[in-house]
Amino acid sequence: MIHRRLFWILAIANFLLFFGFGVWTAVFNNFAVNQIGVRPEQIGLIQSLREVPGLLGFTFALLALLLPEMRIMAISIVILGVGLMMSSHSETVFSLLIATLMTSVGFHYFISGTSVVTLLVAETTQVPRVLGAFNAVMAVASITATGGVALAVGRLGERSILYAAGITLIVGGLAFLPFMKLHGRRPPPRRSPLRRCYWLYYVLTFLMGSRRHIASTFAIFLLVREYGISTQTTASLYLVNSLINTFAGPQIGRLVARFGERRMLTINYAILIAIFLGYAYVPWLGVLYFLFVMDGVLAGFELALSSYFKKIAVSPDDITGNVSVAQSINHISAVILPLIGGWAWALFGPQVTFLFGVGIVVTALILTQRMSAAVEPAVSAPVATV
Repeated sequence: MIHRRLFWILAIANFLLFFGFGVWTAVFNNFAVNQIGVRPEQIGLIQSLREVPGLLGFTFALLALLLPEMRIMAISIVILGVGLMMSSHSETVFSLLIATLMTSVGFHYFISGTSVVTLLVAETTQVPRVLGAFNAVMAVASITATGGVALAVGRLGERSILYAAGITLIVGGLAFLPFMKLHGRRPPPRRSPLRRCYWLYYVLTFLMGSRRHIASTFAIFLLVREYGISTQTTASLYLVNSLINTFAGPQIGRLVARFGERRMLTINYAILIAIFLGYAYVPWLGVLYFLFVMDGVLAGFELALSSYFKKIAVSPDDITGNVSVAQSINHISAVILPLIGGWAWALFGPQVTFLFGVGIVVTALILTQRMSAAVEPAVSAPVATV
């Protein structure tokens, strides 16, 4: 059972981080297109390089030899805030790229920390429920962020909103730093965490990252570039998605706990095939809005991979190392696919980019069937902290 005080500390930290990231997500594409004039191949380059810190996620395990995981999380909040402030002052593609890299460093190190701490302290049967509860916290943070953007962007402008969010995260992260403690943890082992028995987890993590980064890079860009939706509309879409995820996040965790990772991921990937085909061929803006929101909800099923790893982990000593390595594996394709997708879009149109996403999802669907029935769920008690 995860301790109640620790749960709320992690929940508040997640709220801070995802508030800042929600502001960045709601503003970035419109800011890049309207303020700087970023082209498709340039957005692909920026998004590819943005994932380099994720590709270097294995360094989280090395940093955890020096600092506790939760302290790294607090520092990550501050770094994301600095990145938002730098974004607000960006005037060129290069300066926007540097600012985006800073936000990425803060975001990816925090995500690794949340996963590691949850897997270390939560019992195996509780992991999907706890992660689902954190997904709901993230959704509430995104609601606050995107709602604020939708209401204020017309009066304040995109630059002022990015600056204010950056200040908020820097102050909040520094104030929260003394509380980020996890007692009784020994340093992670120095040996290589990679094990052959985890190969399916590694491959599915790679494919999950590929699917996610095609969607996150090009789905909203499709709406902004091809249909000219406003910043307010972009923020409203993320707001609707976050409102739904406030309720869907815990439900996804409960469904995974009840029916198992294999069944729920199978359903997830089957629906995603239809969503990517819709991105490629559906010309109606209202339908594309619906697909975008559905895509955001299904992203919550990524917790099933963390839950699956908790069940197959040979030793608790494998958790920090393998989660940080999985962060790198998740982002191998993320560094390449946005760049390739951006050029493919520029040369052949958006259909090719999203059809490639269909191929990724089909591959993940097939491999998901190899998940062992031995890790399918038994009846578990509810989480006391949620």
